[in-house]
Order: sequence, then C-alpha cells, then structure tokens
Amino acid sequence: MLPDVIPVRYTEEEAGYVSFRPVVRQTFRLHELLDMVLSVTGKDASRVRQILHSGTVVFHFYRYWWEGFEVGETEMASLLAAFPDADPSRTFRPEECTVALVEGAGPSGVLLELDQARGSRRRLLRRHSFWDALLGAAKSNPPAYAGYSYAQKADNYRLELNAETREALISAAVSTAPKSLARELGALANATRIIFVCPRRSN
Repeated sequence: MLPDVIPVRYTEEEAGYVSFRPVVRQTFRLHELLDMVLSVTGKDASRVRQILHSGTVVFHFYRYWWEGFEVGETEMASLLAAFPDADPSRTFRPEECTVALVEGAGPSGVLLELDQARGSRRRLLRRHSFWDALLGAAKSNPPAYAGYSYAQKADNYRLELNAETREALISAAVSTAPKSLARELGALANATRIIFVCPRRSN
C-alpha cells in the first residue's frame, strides 16, 4: 500500500562538509513528492522508483529525506500517467515564452537566464526591446522542440545560433537594452543556442 502522506525532513546541502544547518520537517502528499523527484529525474520510471526507495534527493540546493518505500512497476506507471509527457507536436508560440536561456558549448551550459520582464526593459527613447529582437529571431527561424521540463513545468524549444543570428542579437542588445542588461547580454558572444521556455497551459 502506497503512503498517502510522507513525513519529509530537509536541510541545505553542504557538499563535502558535515551540515550544521537546521533541519526542517514537512509533510508531502505522494503527488507532491513525485513532482519534486520528477524535476530531478525526468519521467524515468526506474530512477524515480530508485529514489523513492532510497528515501533521499537533492533539489534546489536542499537535501530531502524520508523513510523509503517500494513502488511496483504497474503502480509507478499509473502514478506517472498523471504527469505531462513531452509532446513534439506542440508548435512554438513566441507569446507563451516567459524565459530564454542563453547556452554555450562548454560544460557550464547556461550562460544567462533572461526572463521576459527583464528582457523587455528598453533603452531610453527606444521603441523596441531586446526581447522583441529575440522573439523576432525565433519567428524568422522557428526553434525545434527540445522536450518537456518538469522543473520548469514547461515545454522547451531550441534555437541553434549561426554567426549571422548571433551578431544580429549582439547588435540588438547594444542598441535596445539598458546598459546594465546590455553588459549581461555580452554572454551572447559565446552563445551557441537559445532555449525558449514556454510554460504549458492546462487544456
């Protein structure tokens, strides 16, 4: 019998050190615990079962632990069916994008995370923002579907940058963004792709 509620403890993760952070206790419903675990594993049934059995996971710099429990394959499939699946048939809609991740080729991955509110800030006397330029690039060359993120609860779309598009975005950053934002957008010089994050709306 699967537990309906799970007593969970958590504390800040301090890699390589004995933690002296306070331990917080909280009660999770099974669906809530699964939602957190999926943000780490994706919809990988074997990994989800392993983590539920081990009774520990690190999420957003916190370590959570609970009394581990077993979940059968059939039960696991039924539980995961309640969560969204990746859907490559979903068309990219620029107006639904709330975050853009500027990524490079190196192991660091994300060079800059830019939300719509910051990206839409305009330089004085400018009619358009860098966000407008970014979505304009996506309209000219529609991004490819890149999967569903359980952590972001969103569909992701990937725009690979060629030299021409990269230079156009760098130029737009200089001409449209306020100086403080333009400095951050200097990361575009090392960018290889843009990931557009589009939260999935309930049907």
